[in-house]
Amino acid sequence: MVLELYLDLLSQPCRAIYIFAKKNNIPFEFKDVEVFRDSILGMKAPSETSPGSAQPEQLRKMNVVRKVPVLRDEAFCLSEGIAILLYLSRKYNTPDHWYPSDMQKRAKVDEYLSWHQTNIRSNAPKTMWIKVLIPLFTGQPLPSEKLQEVMEGLATSLKQLEDVFLQDKPFLVGDKISVADLMAIVELMQPVGVGCNIFEDRPRLAAWHRRVEEAIGKEIFLQAHELILNIQKLSKIQINPQLKEQLGPVLLKILK
Repeated sequence: MVLELYLDLLSQPCRAIYIFAKKNNIPFEFKDVEVFRDSILGMKAPSETSPGSAQPEQLRKMNVVRKVPVLRDEAFCLSEGIAILLYLSRKYNTPDHWYPSDMQKRAKVDEYLSWHQTNIRSNAPKTMWIKVLIPLFTGQPLPSEKLQEVMEGLATSLKQLEDVFLQDKPFLVGDKISVADLMAIVELMQPVGVGCNIFEDRPRLAAWHRRVEEAIGKEIFLQAHELILNIQKLSKIQINPQLKEQLGPVLLKILK
């Protein structure tokens, strides 16, 4: 039975797993779950589901909270992006630079992954909610100070990313790309997708971005990010009215 990866490429961890599997020639069946697009936005009816996609019921059987990503390897199921990346690196014996066998280099990867969760991952995705999703649900423009507040928090994280982790190295943990770089880049493409050029005026980070994209391969990189780079198109779709009625007031409270 071929390995199955249940992914929604609007999700940053899903993109990291997709890139990692493609780059390392890991054989897998891509199950396009589309949790966000189907369950939240109602963009596709069940009758329109493609052969390679997965129904929510399938995901629920493997993961009770219906979150992506999910890996299925015969009877074994695994969730959480970092856990899946490390499982793939060990099972398929991927090149050592992704998750080094050297204890100290591996510890530096782990150090970044721990920091990432409450810094880059905490700040970067907010740009998509503020610039695209919240206005979509509420039908109201967002106060400019809200975006400024988020961008200031993200700027702090980006400075730490450069000064503490990247420093003067080609990649976050040394001379070659690792899962640390992969987790970072997919997260930072979220603000890029909504028109926030976070690499502008940050030449060191921009050069790192180019090196990461080159190490991954431009074709795979663009495949993984096609949806997020076209996320602005969501502003033209119709939200499920019932869901809009439920979530609109909640989101407006958050904005006050």
